[in-house]
Amino acid sequence: MSFKRTIWIGLLLLTMISLVLAGCARATEEPVAPPPEDTEPAPPPTEAPPAEPKIITIAWTQEPDTLNQAYSAMWYSWATTAVWHCWPWQYDENNEPYPHMLTEMPTVSADGLVITMNLRDDITWSDGTPITADDFVFTHEMIINPANAVDSTYPYDYFEISAPDAQTVVMTFEEPFTPWMSNLWQGVLKPKHVLQPVFDSEGTLDEAEWNLAPTVSCGPFVFDEWESGSFIRFVKNENYWGGEPKLDAVVFQFVPDDAAQTAAALAGDVDIAFWPPYEDIPAFRDAGLNIVTQASGYNEGWYFNMREMASPGVKDLVVRKAIAMSLDRASNTAIRLGVVKPVKTFFDAIPAFVDPTLEPWPYDPEAAKQLLEDAGYVDSDGDGIREDLDGNPLTLTQGNTTKEERLNYQAVAQQQLLEVGIDLQILSYDADILFGSFSDAGPAAIGDLDIMQWSDAPAFPDPDTDYWLCSEMPSEEYPWGYNYFFCDETLDALFKKQLVTVDADERAAVFHEISRYMHENVYWLGIWEDPDVWIVNPRLSGYLFSGVTPFFNIMDWDVVE
Repeated sequence: MSFKRTIWIGLLLLTMISLVLAGCARATEEPVAPPPEDTEPAPPPTEAPPAEPKIITIAWTQEPDTLNQAYSAMWYSWATTAVWHCWPWQYDENNEPYPHMLTEMPTVSADGLVITMNLRDDITWSDGTPITADDFVFTHEMIINPANAVDSTYPYDYFEISAPDAQTVVMTFEEPFTPWMSNLWQGVLKPKHVLQPVFDSEGTLDEAEWNLAPTVSCGPFVFDEWESGSFIRFVKNENYWGGEPKLDAVVFQFVPDDAAQTAAALAGDVDIAFWPPYEDIPAFRDAGLNIVTQASGYNEGWYFNMREMASPGVKDLVVRKAIAMSLDRASNTAIRLGVVKPVKTFFDAIPAFVDPTLEPWPYDPEAAKQLLEDAGYVDSDGDGIREDLDGNPLTLTQGNTTKEERLNYQAVAQQQLLEVGIDLQILSYDADILFGSFSDAGPAAIGDLDIMQWSDAPAFPDPDTDYWLCSEMPSEEYPWGYNYFFCDETLDALFKKQLVTVDADERAAVFHEISRYMHENVYWLGIWEDPDVWIVNPRLSGYLFSGVTPFFNIMDWDVVE
């Protein structure tokens, strides 16, 4: 031990002894007198600074067209509803339904004609007004009222509704409606006390302020601000009947394209990215971001327009078969890193409803050439493009959105079809233009395209869809129809038959017939399966996703810095 250290320790011991003795002496002294009244009081303890608000940002590559779901068929609008609105039942991370606004799941009568919902007695709108059965009756009336140019009245025009009391909703059908669980009340509920006066005054809800600014709603968050082209912000609903959300605000940030979304996620500027290009997934992994894949029933596919204004070639089954055999769909999934596989039918995500005997169209360009030759499609002038019997070139138009992987696939498909003598003219549009209504001259709706590509799903987890119903053909009288393809009476009858088929095995058999009929006629050509893919910043916790109600547990999400 050094000399300096020895002296230091000794001094330390003496100091400690002195302090102990002084403390003992104070213990026997008289109490110290309080300070005079004019003495300044001691300052209060410093308060902790207020906590930073917990705000998350979700990148959205498409800006919603409206927030009133009766007027929208847009996924990017509908998906927000679990954040700010309420559904009678929602679906969990296993895509299983559970009662949300109800005391139990709805009951169905033995004959399948009456469906009854029993509402909880503690549910309220964000302004504190109780939610009652009258709100459901009002919503039904507004959807089926021709004064409102809603996106579709399906399936609300299939039943009558009544409210025996404030907590009971009764829906009565003329025939059983088997897929009710996947088609009813998905984010469409309207506050009667807010919108009834608007309808009474204006005679319609088409221009109601609530459509774009639903400041009264019933979800864990409530609308705050929408800056067009930039963002929509929802803030905590202080009156939420389901409890207190852990977040203070949720912002949907509009980004122009996939590249901007990827850059924002990698930079940490957004907490959630959705449906990114598969080629960007390695970069997300390298950055330590979490990747969540959720089955949602979606498939990317080609839709064929066979209405009167379409090119003659696309209406020819021979040509559609040749197209199906000319696309190397198995190899082309390399555009998505080979992670997903091509699909046979629109219903592949629900295998029980797909005819198990179906074989996918093979990649066989030589057979496609022969098929075209035998039907009289020949290249008489040697320019590489076949002509029909009238000498018209076999030219077809194909259009999709500007999503990068779709643009990449367009170029590949164009080249593969050219190799068999089909001229594919490719076009792309912003989503709001491509999916514009008939009255807005949307290119799909008015028939400007022979072939359209996008991703969609049946009423997952149910296989029902009204996509190909003849009643959904768009027209001047019905501009919101979204059957942009054709009216096939046989297919229409099959889709209507499955609606009223209650026995599960019998209904599956109807869908086997539907899937086989559509496959053999090449009414829809699957390109690749398209599950939901979410990119999540690790600062988030508690998140789960559903393929049906994506943000079903948003109130449990939290930020962990």
